[in-house]
Amino acid sequence: MNGNSARRDAIKAITDYRTTHAPLNFSETSPTDVFGCNVFNDSVMRTRLPRNVYKSLKKTMEFGEKLDPSVADVVANAMKDWAIEKGATHFTHVFYPLTGLTAEKHDSFLVPDGKGGAVSEFSGHMLIQGEPDASSFPSGGLRTTFEARGYTAWDVTSPAFILENPNGTFLCIPTAFVSWTGEALDKKTPLLRSLQALNRQAKRVLKLFGVETRLPVTCYAGVEQEYFLIDRHFAFARPDLLIAGRTLFGAKPAKGQEFEDQYFGVTPRRVLAFMMEAERDLYKLGVPVKTRHNETAPSQFEIAPIYEPGNLATDHNQLIMTILRTVAKRYGMMCLLHEKPFAGINGSGKHLNYSIGNEEVGGLFDPGDTPHENAQFLVFCAAVIRAVHRHGALLRATVATASNDHRLGAHEAPPAIISVYLGDNLTSVFEQIKKGKVEGSKQKSIMNVGVDTLPPLPIDPGDRNRTSPFAFTGNRFEFRAVGSSMSVAGSLVALNTMVAESLDYMATELEAATGGDSSKLNAAVQTLLQKVITEHDSVIFNGDGYSVKWQEEAARRGLPNLRTTPEALPAISSLASVELFARYNVLSANELFSREEIYTEQYCKTIETEANLMLRIAKTIIFPAAVRYQNELAQACANLKAIGKEYGTTTLDQLTANLRAMQKVTYELQALMEGDKGVDSQAQARFYCHTILPAMREVRKHSDLLETIIADDLWELPSYQEMLFIR
Repeated sequence: MNGNSARRDAIKAITDYRTTHAPLNFSETSPTDVFGCNVFNDSVMRTRLPRNVYKSLKKTMEFGEKLDPSVADVVANAMKDWAIEKGATHFTHVFYPLTGLTAEKHDSFLVPDGKGGAVSEFSGHMLIQGEPDASSFPSGGLRTTFEARGYTAWDVTSPAFILENPNGTFLCIPTAFVSWTGEALDKKTPLLRSLQALNRQAKRVLKLFGVETRLPVTCYAGVEQEYFLIDRHFAFARPDLLIAGRTLFGAKPAKGQEFEDQYFGVTPRRVLAFMMEAERDLYKLGVPVKTRHNETAPSQFEIAPIYEPGNLATDHNQLIMTILRTVAKRYGMMCLLHEKPFAGINGSGKHLNYSIGNEEVGGLFDPGDTPHENAQFLVFCAAVIRAVHRHGALLRATVATASNDHRLGAHEAPPAIISVYLGDNLTSVFEQIKKGKVEGSKQKSIMNVGVDTLPPLPIDPGDRNRTSPFAFTGNRFEFRAVGSSMSVAGSLVALNTMVAESLDYMATELEAATGGDSSKLNAAVQTLLQKVITEHDSVIFNGDGYSVKWQEEAARRGLPNLRTTPEALPAISSLASVELFARYNVLSANELFSREEIYTEQYCKTIETEANLMLRIAKTIIFPAAVRYQNELAQACANLKAIGKEYGTTTLDQLTANLRAMQKVTYELQALMEGDKGVDSQAQARFYCHTILPAMREVRKHSDLLETIIADDLWELPSYQEMLFIR
């Protein structure tokens, strides 16, 4: 399939598109009736479980009390009956290994009854524990090849759900995944541990302010998911998109995003139909998707749910990515979650909105109308500032991947320097605290637009900053550096643990200063805040994070600028990180070292795959196209010469020069790939980063020039303008 046939097929698919099934009629089926219908949620449990079992389970879910194993059989039986009524024949323990993907092994409810028939079976033991082969998942040295036993453990706090398939349904049970010796082999186990640490330390601080709560203080997350959609006909003609998830070649189109007409633009009809069906499927799974819109780049879009508890938000984001990919296929499209599928235009991120609190105490990052008088808020906010300053390198490491390196530091995503944006109002408050005299803060005002028919608009006291990697946005912080294909679990684990450590510090200082005397609290808070801001205000930056001047200023402030994954990943196993995670029993030293090793290996494998793929595409697709066109031009010159006509060789000369140059750098890349890459994983990562990637960029440079010269009917790879604008 050449580029022209792919284009024609894509256009035909768009113009001839017909939905394969009747759309959901919301006038007959309310969205509220659909929402959560495939979730074993509170209403289902209240109906199907005995009262004592329901109350016991709710204590575990709401108050964090230990799970009573005796209720498991009753819950399992009710869950099985509910699932079978919905057409399920199998169940699976869903977990999130260190591959970054979702894993599941399906087991049937049906077992032979010994009489030629079968019965449905699902015990409490089956619910609580599964046993996948742990040797087949990355362990980073925690396990050896022959040590195969691993366990999944039921996560009561994330509800079971039903996934639909054209040929039936199956029951999904969210679980943690650990080795036989108890080490965490997944992303959920450390997250649950970090939530326990955060709860303990946050309650210590709240107690000092006279606030008691039965509910755990937890983190809340709102995950904004960006993605691209292209017609599948194009994807099938692009081996790089199929294998690597990004285009390794591609000339810049005549039009990209420079007109700034994509953001919030009218959504194309087929894309909107896809969005609506994806949302319907997510509603059934209880995922509270709220927002959809065009993003900055052509064919780029965003979906965002409302705030949820962090563990549930993490699970739901994995579901969102799964559903987006699945539903896109039904509409003849491919959903691209890679951070940079197309060079030269915006990549895709995943903004992580972060706060802490619970239903009883509310959001602890809410400043209220007078933040300068809200001591409790100031303590929690200062704790975050201190945490990010002390552990910024760790936070950067949680978003370090080969694919995310294409975004971070560019003029489209936050820089690799981790800083905190507070806005002018809060910055002023903390500067006043630093000086020892707080006089006030800016209040909300009203904007008169100047049109009588338009209402007055309330104005927030502070602006926002899209160039900051970690920005305060009114009542929460937004971590903008997470990559679109990544799980948010790693960043949440780091944030929860480092904030817990800062809250531990704040509580210890205040407890010592007050000695249990509440009358001394205000003075103690003032002294502590002054100390924290004096020591940590270098991490606060409200300016342009993309500017070169900021890089220079950050260096003077001592803030790390970890531009690449090989630079960033060592922070995971640094002494500071080991002490931090061990202190709060979130991750052991061995678990941290294993993660650094796994992520380093994944980085190397990613670039190795891309380089090998680039070599194959160059040799089998691009070189032949160039030679064919070279022959056509040469033959045209020969024909003109034969009949005595003048002819020019400018195009032929340009083509030949670029083809020779590309062949030269291609075989140089091949030699590098066949040579010595280093003695250990870190050395290999540096080699891939500093040697292979630059060599790949050289190959691409000449290929992209060839694409602008070679006749369109000979160029087999669908172009950027086709993939991005035909939909």
